[in-house]
Amino acid sequence: MTEKALLEDLTVPASAAGYLRTTRVVRERAGGLLARARAGLSDWFAIDDTKLDAVADEVVKVTRERYPDLKIPYHSRWRHFEAGGEDRRAQLDQLLGDASAAEKARAHIDLALVSVLLDAGAGPDWKYVESSTGKTFARSEGLGVASYHAFIAGAFSSDPANPYRADSKGLRGVITERLGQAFQVRDNNPLVGLEGRATLLRRLGEVLAEQPETYGGEGRPGGIFDTLTGLIGTDAPPTAELQVHDLLSTLLMTLSGIWPAQNHIGTEPLGDCWPHSCVPGDGLTKGWMPFHKLSQWLTYSLLEPFEWAGVKVHGLDALTGLPEYRNGGLLVDAGVIRLKDLQHASRTWQAGDEFIVEWRALTVALLDEIAPLVRKQLKLTEAGMPLACVLEGGTWAAGRVLAQRLRGGTPPFMIESDGTVF
Repeated sequence: MTEKALLEDLTVPASAAGYLRTTRVVRERAGGLLARARAGLSDWFAIDDTKLDAVADEVVKVTRERYPDLKIPYHSRWRHFEAGGEDRRAQLDQLLGDASAAEKARAHIDLALVSVLLDAGAGPDWKYVESSTGKTFARSEGLGVASYHAFIAGAFSSDPANPYRADSKGLRGVITERLGQAFQVRDNNPLVGLEGRATLLRRLGEVLAEQPETYGGEGRPGGIFDTLTGLIGTDAPPTAELQVHDLLSTLLMTLSGIWPAQNHIGTEPLGDCWPHSCVPGDGLTKGWMPFHKLSQWLTYSLLEPFEWAGVKVHGLDALTGLPEYRNGGLLVDAGVIRLKDLQHASRTWQAGDEFIVEWRALTVALLDEIAPLVRKQLKLTEAGMPLACVLEGGTWAAGRVLAQRLRGGTPPFMIESDGTVF
């Protein structure tokens, strides 16, 4: 396509939205905002590059503590299902009995997709007590364990005879109060954004039902396994392959209708894509900074179900780092990202405020710079430690450590969450 044709194309809402659903554009625009901040042009932030090596040191330290053998898994929802040292995937597989590898993959995808959509920040006052172990979990681990138990209890299935799955009818029937019960929400155990989470699941059920060509007649999230392995057969022999960005693109195209409605180009929903006055672009894409954090977190979390079923996954580093408050908090707390006005740390922000949009963009761009510094110290290659493993080792955990040390675990900035972004 010629440059002229491309520019004309980006005046069409569907094409502009599609353009903004690529991680190449996420990286390009995040890098542009980082360059502005380094040049002193940001209204909000300054960048201290002298602190980058110290951040890498902290990430390496935490990585060695967490994974002393340097056998680092992907940063994915499955790590939260392992909270407390419990192998909940093995427990689910035992419940699935003699199901085929493909059917187990569908169930794994059903669980991971629903759980990721429930994974926005829980808030500091919520916790979940697992009755089978007596262990208490909070934040992301608590949300993961709670959603796992809701899943195996059949909370997202419309078929009582087949509880270990999610389908469109079951998801459309999610009631906020029952979801709250499953997550042990009470007056003294509040969960941030409960209504937003329930609404997101109901929207998910609706869009799955509308797309049987991707998710099957029952509208199961796991139907995407058949769609993406269909050319080589759903038994997924060891020769099956999957490009990671193809998985992300499918998720972004088919699930765009579930996200809150405030961000649109024409009638095209953009999801986790926000206005920023200093982001250049052609046509209708001008001024939009895309992230697709939950969709990318979901993609990271679906890689293992495909691999467990025998599919070879390629192109991991097509995905970006995740711009959420642990990775972003690491960079603020370590002094790489500095506030120009310290008062900004004491007010409450909305997810769409330019301050938050820029902080997230700087996070994406800086994670790409920190990753090679971490690999160099650990003497690992990009193939041996893709970004998914740097995050897991890693930046997310180091961000949590610093937050706990400095503020008792809370994020560096106060953000009013509806349960769908952070």
